[in-house]
Amino acid sequence: MRLALLAVASTVLLSACTWVHLAPTAKNVRVIPGGAAPAGCEKRGEVSVSVKDSVAFYERNNLRVRDELETLARNEGPGLQADTLQPLGDPANGEQRFAAYRCGR
Repeated sequence: MRLALLAVASTVLLSACTWVHLAPTAKNVRVIPGGAAPAGCEKRGEVSVSVKDSVAFYERNNLRVRDELETLARNEGPGLQADTLQPLGDPANGEQRFAAYRCGR
């Protein structure tokens, strides 16, 4: 019984931690709201990112999942020489796609 309780407590505590950290090169990459493509920007490609949205039977907090997806996408921006990202849709099953732009800001 104690082992089961310890396992459940560990899962809950670990799920509160953020495992995705913003890379220093990604600090200048911004995320804009979805919608029309930003004016005056050059499209550099698309980024697809994913994280675990559930651990065993535990569903992770949707805001934390969104935050981690955005951080992962921002980390990919410099590799595409992009300084702006725009979500192409809402997250689904821990996955999300972003359009990458260079806006020269």
